[in-house]
Amino acid sequence: MTAPIRVLICDDQVLVRTGLVTIIGAQPDLEVAGECGDGQSAVDLAGRLRPDVVLMDVRMPVLDGIEATRLLAGARVPRPAKVLVLTTFNLDKYVYEALRAGAAGFLLKDAPPAQLLHGIRTVARGAALLDPEVTRQLVGRYAARIRPADGAPRDIPLTPRELEVLRLIADGLSNGEIAASLQLSHETVKTFVSRILTKLDLRDRVQAVVYAYRQGLVT
Repeated sequence: MTAPIRVLICDDQVLVRTGLVTIIGAQPDLEVAGECGDGQSAVDLAGRLRPDVVLMDVRMPVLDGIEATRLLAGARVPRPAKVLVLTTFNLDKYVYEALRAGAAGFLLKDAPPAQLLHGIRTVARGAALLDPEVTRQLVGRYAARIRPADGAPRDIPLTPRELEVLRLIADGLSNGEIAASLQLSHETVKTFVSRILTKLDLRDRVQAVVYAYRQGLVT
């Protein structure tokens, strides 16, 4: 049998934590590895327990979720954890910073249980989780902070088709939606996405979105 996905739950609201523990613990392929109520405990527990996925609230005492995410999944972390950020608002001003800190994606706290479980499984597989509509609003709101200041053209090592796929990723489209838009097979799109990430030395789709805005490829 395949080992269950081990999840560390980090939220300072006891009721929220209890609900997450109940939902996740009821799944045969998921297991609650531990729980805590502040960012420092999240970092400490993740180091000891090595969970497959860390569910991280943004606003927590002692150490907030952004800094905890940076310590667990930042660029200089040798063995980055897979962090799925939970937030109350889809335009929470801290979510963008959490993504830059290394989070694999984010979900709203009021998301249906099925969406939460899908998100955990998606991140556990090594894929990024970006809700298309929320992503458009979020990145659009912070576009001025990401976009290059001088407006100078960038030498981007991608083919025209790869650039087209990257722009659609930045628009929040899934592989299936990109395939339909460009009339390509799903496997072909997966290949393009993999090539883009490799050529640009990016870890996942989250970083691809930020990269596209930084390079002025989308507005």
